[in-house]
Amino acid sequence: QVQLVESGGALVQPGGSLRLSCAASGRIFDINAMGWYRQAPGKQRELVAGITNGGSTNYAYSVKGRFTISRDNAKNTVYLQMNSLKPEDTAVYYCAYFSGTSYYSGIDSWGQGTQVTVSS
Repeated sequence: QVQLVESGGALVQPGGSLRLSCAASGRIFDINAMGWYRQAPGKQRELVAGITNGGSTNYAYSVKGRFTISRDNAKNTVYLQMNSLKPEDTAVYYCAYFSGTSYYSGIDSWGQGTQVTVSS
């Protein structure tokens, strides 16, 4: 079992930046992909960004050029740097640990979620 703990969510003004962190513990295989999902009220959870062990990344079209995912395997931590935030980025953001090496694999574990609110 893998435990994921997110941090960094906050209230931020449009155009602002936030950095989310997700620390993983437990039975971790650092070859597995990790990623960030988000869920806004009344909407389905969606993949925001994924990253493989080798650093290959994938982003939702709506965040390309504004968000950057990275990972530090030595610290078992994945990050999401979010710039130029928009009100439509408001959601609960969840860290995900995939069951395989690809971010197209199934999800093995979820974090508890961290709230990001973009509002003036």
